[in-house]
Amino acid sequence: MQIGIELLAKNPPVSLRGRRLALLCNQASTDRHFHHSRDLILAAFPGQLTCLFSPQHGFFSEKQDNMIESGHGVDPASGLPVYSLYAEQRRPTPEMFSGFDVLLVDLIDVGTRVYTFAWTVIYCLETAARTGREVVILDRPNPIGGALVEGNLLRREWSSFVGLHPLPMRHGLTLGELALLCNREMGIGARLEVIAVEGWQPGGLMEESLFPWVFPSPNMPSLATALVYPGQVLWEGTNVSEGRGTTLPFLLCGAPYLKHGGVEAYLARTPLPGCVLRPLVFEPTSGKWKGQPCSGFQLHVTDPRTFRPYRTSLALFQALFALYPGQFAYKPPPYEYELERLPMDLILGDQQVRLALEAGADILELERSWEDDLAGFAELSRSVFLYGRG
Repeated sequence: MQIGIELLAKNPPVSLRGRRLALLCNQASTDRHFHHSRDLILAAFPGQLTCLFSPQHGFFSEKQDNMIESGHGVDPASGLPVYSLYAEQRRPTPEMFSGFDVLLVDLIDVGTRVYTFAWTVIYCLETAARTGREVVILDRPNPIGGALVEGNLLRREWSSFVGLHPLPMRHGLTLGELALLCNREMGIGARLEVIAVEGWQPGGLMEESLFPWVFPSPNMPSLATALVYPGQVLWEGTNVSEGRGTTLPFLLCGAPYLKHGGVEAYLARTPLPGCVLRPLVFEPTSGKWKGQPCSGFQLHVTDPRTFRPYRTSLALFQALFALYPGQFAYKPPPYEYELERLPMDLILGDQQVRLALEAGADILELERSWEDDLAGFAELSRSVFLYGRG
């Protein structure tokens, strides 16, 4: 398997010769030998790389949480200016695009609608369309696979920086495919090219034996984390710890008020294949419930093929809402610069899903109610597939 940056460095396209280049990346943008994309591009196109852009969490992925901005700066290795796209604004300005002709994009995405890197790319496409710049995405595999999709589609009235277009929570697309879809369906119309991965089979998950994992954000330390993230990210909208401030973010969740036995009994009503929720107690060193013992669970995925992260976390959410009405609480705004709307609704992408869960709706029935929307999404996506999906 060869990813986009490796193919670009191996055979530099003639179309890029002599043109001013920019690169949207972070510290995780490396090839399989851990050579950074910036260095590979500097070697392949001497004197052409003019600036860098970084997404949420900063160029070095050093910013721990949401709404912690990183400033513009200078890359210490190359001396190039670095424009932060998670600073006082998330959209690049036309002035930022004035110093180059082509924006190269090399970011690790994790196949989940609320992961903001994809929406940073979409904002870049919008600015590129306005300024006449081209965008080339150096594609990478979807680490949690390209064959399975899961969850409700985002409703447009709940769009935000954690979802700008109607996608399911687990969307099954690579970053390149997602950009192609949004560029067309959102009417952006930017000049966009994708250098596709060679040798990737979207029916499987990424494995370290195929390509080494480099953490794209500070609380995405492993492939195991990426696999549970499409569900466990829900806790960001609540007072339940998602495991930030521990060594197992998103693999752990809990709160001081949780009682294992009651939650396990409640969960028994919903089939949760491919995983084990192991009861334990953990103590975050930062974030929610800092320094307080939290009763909760570690989520162990035993069969990635049958595991449904969104269903699993929805069932947990419904259990805690029903069992602890006086203690469970939603996180109030702001969340990702949305100052009024409930963060949980933005994460779910549809307020009606939250209301249905609060009312005790059967989760399998909810899933069935999303089938037509998912079928429509699959049909729409097929035209941008770069990799066979059977």
